[in-house]
Amino acid sequence: MPLTDFSILLLAGGRGQRMGGQDKGLLPFRGQPLIAHLHATVRPLTDDLIISCNRNQARYAAYADRLVGDDSRDFPGPLAGIRAGLAVARHPHLLVLPCDAPQVDRSLLLDMLEQAGAHPGQPLMVRQGEHWEPLFCVIPVALAGIFESAWAAGERSPRQIMLPLQAQALQCPEGDARLANLNTPQLLQHCDSRLDGQP
Repeated sequence: MPLTDFSILLLAGGRGQRMGGQDKGLLPFRGQPLIAHLHATVRPLTDDLIISCNRNQARYAAYADRLVGDDSRDFPGPLAGIRAGLAVARHPHLLVLPCDAPQVDRSLLLDMLEQAGAHPGQPLMVRQGEHWEPLFCVIPVALAGIFESAWAAGERSPRQIMLPLQAQALQCPEGDARLANLNTPQLLQHCDSRLDGQP
């Protein structure tokens, strides 16, 4: 059975180095901020939508039930946002997505939830070809203490925490457009132009 009680966390707390320091989640894509595309896809699925952000909170508030921020001001990476989401999630599982993947669709999310429901005590990560995509994941909130302990020990990789926990893999094909991270100005513009029918 697919998971039915879950919170959703959208990660928008990064430094945006590849975007010249801009706040990625608020960059325009097809006439709306990137975060708006994720919001439209995930909003019908949960009553607990969380966004991890470290700036522009007033703008992000329109797309979330709650906002969380890192407990450090030096942009320590996505694991900090995941920890913050696990700490406040209202449901037993947390579905995590990055803000710069606006082509995620409902079908992918339902597949993630179905597979996570088959092994509800273990995390799930998407695999694209031979590569793990740890920011597309479902985490049992009961594992929050393990994430905290790993963080305290210096771990900063979500993948390195989840793999020893017998993480399940949702296999996607190499080059799956739904998983494309539009994390540079060139990728964002190129994908936007293609969707508009330009060469």
